[in-house]
Amino acid sequence: MRLGFSDKLMMIFIYTFLTLLSFSALYPFWNALVVSFNEGVDTLMGGVTFWPRVFTLENYEVVFNDSRLLNGFFISISRTVIGTAAAILMTAILAYGMTKKDLIGRNQYMVFFIITMYFGGGLIPTFLLVRSLGLMNSFWVFIIPGLVSVWNMIIFRTFFKSLPNGLEESAQIDGCTNWGIFFRIVFPLSGPVIATLALFTAVSHWNDWFLPSIYITNEKLLPIQTMLRQILNANIVTDQVAQLDSASQARMESMQNITSKSLTMATMMVVTMPIIMVYPFVQKYFVKGVLIGSLKE
Repeated sequence: MRLGFSDKLMMIFIYTFLTLLSFSALYPFWNALVVSFNEGVDTLMGGVTFWPRVFTLENYEVVFNDSRLLNGFFISISRTVIGTAAAILMTAILAYGMTKKDLIGRNQYMVFFIITMYFGGGLIPTFLLVRSLGLMNSFWVFIIPGLVSVWNMIIFRTFFKSLPNGLEESAQIDGCTNWGIFFRIVFPLSGPVIATLALFTAVSHWNDWFLPSIYITNEKLLPIQTMLRQILNANIVTDQVAQLDSASQARMESMQNITSKSLTMATMMVVTMPIIMVYPFVQKYFVKGVLIGSLKE
């Protein structure tokens, strides 16, 4: 089918607009990457846009020689992995229970859950509750408050209700309990929704810097995102060099071209790249169906 002049003009406009939109979204990230590989003093002169003008790895040497940042990186990874796995499991269990029509008070439970989506206790009551539970300066303050998401529960419940009833009925005939049905049939068939919600949950855990800044005062429990926030408000060069051993300090002090901006960009890359690298491995599950052939006629 041949396109008319107006259709071709519209296609040119659409592709041009989408190209510019993509460029506007990707360029800030690319420029931050370029600055992180460029000498800090040279960056202050301006003009560093698409490629490092004076390539260097000194910025990343400072980052990876700072034991505090490495510890924060470990805390972030641990929080993301454990928090995501626990939240997905607990939310899925709750959602599966809410699909049972014989659950006493199911409608009342659902109303209660919906209310929590629109109304919260506020920051101060939440802080007092966390403190009374003994979660202050504890790793578990990252995990326990976020174990259940009502929005994710609703998505899980909707997906579970779409599964064929014959799957559970056949399992019950074989003597399978509700726990067995959930872990052996329902949960394994929920790959796409698990992958999608796990990605959203992991991103939320990985990017969160605000919660630790309130509940954590022990520097050893601060995640990398909160430390990055502190870097943006501190003299990072002096502070980081002070944390190193004598040999490393001599090496870092010899790097005269490092600036706060270049170190900030390098730290941002270290913080951002791990979660970005997860997307290609999870994206395929967004559109993948796993129920084909699960039931035979």
